[in-house]
Amino acid sequence: MERASPGDTSAGGLDRVDFSVQDDTDLCVVALGGNDLLQGVPPRQVRDNLAGIIKRLQARDIGVLLAGMRAPPRYGVYAAEFDRIFPELARTFRTPLYPFLLEGVALEDNLNQADGIHPNAAGVRRIASGLAPAVAAALEARKAAP
Repeated sequence: MERASPGDTSAGGLDRVDFSVQDDTDLCVVALGGNDLLQGVPPRQVRDNLAGIIKRLQARDIGVLLAGMRAPPRYGVYAAEFDRIFPELARTFRTPLYPFLLEGVALEDNLNQADGIHPNAAGVRRIASGLAPAVAAALEARKAAP
C-alpha cells in the first residue's frame, strides 16, 4: 500500500469531536477516512472511530452526513473491507450518506495537486458542488423530522 505523510485521520477526529463541534451545530459532515486509507489503518479501527464520532454527535442531537471514501481496487481485500465501512455505518446509525467525497475528482489530473491525491482549487469546487445538495437535503430532512 502507498504511504502518505500523516494527515487528519478518523482517530484524530474522534479525539477532537467533543470540543471541535459546537453544541449549536445543526449538521456535521463527517468526511474522514481518506488518510486512514493512505496510512493503511485497519478497516475495523476506521469503522470503530467513525462509529464513535457518529455516536457522540447523535447523543448531542447533532445531525450527521457521512461522506464516504473508496479504496483503489488494487488494494485487494483491504479495499473490499474499507469500502463497506461507510454504507454499513450509514445503515447502522440511520444517517445520510454521500457515497464518495471525491466523486468526479479522484484520478482526474487536472483536479488534483501534483501528488495525484489531494484536490486542487478546481477539485475542491467540484467536491463542494457535489456535496452541497446532499448537505441541503440532510438539513431539510432534519427540519422535517419530528
